[in-house]
Amino acid sequence: MSRKIGDIVDGSLFGLTGYKLKITGGSDSSGFPMDRSIQGTLKTRAYVKAGESGKRKGLYERRTVRGNTIAPGMAQVNAVIVEQGEKPIDELFPKAEKKEEKKEEKKEEKK
Repeated sequence: MSRKIGDIVDGSLFGLTGYKLKITGGSDSSGFPMDRSIQGTLKTRAYVKAGESGKRKGLYERRTVRGNTIAPGMAQVNAVIVEQGEKPIDELFPKAEKKEEKKEEKKEEKK
């Protein structure tokens, strides 16, 4: 809690001993994204650029966003690995099999 976008956090908080993570964003339980330019934890309506090209080029829209500080109401926090730990990430989080492969195995068993 009370960490901001851009802060580097120890990975042991998330079960990643030896790793360092940089907070890059997130969203609250209502789905509103965090905005780096809004200070604090409040939810507010801000002008956000609507588009880079096409018909919406140069337009700004008023959208509801959260501040840049993590609060108890946050549902998701995005982070990037800055420093690796001793164990590789694949060992800490093993990849699950795809559903398609499981379906094919079931079809072969029925035959």
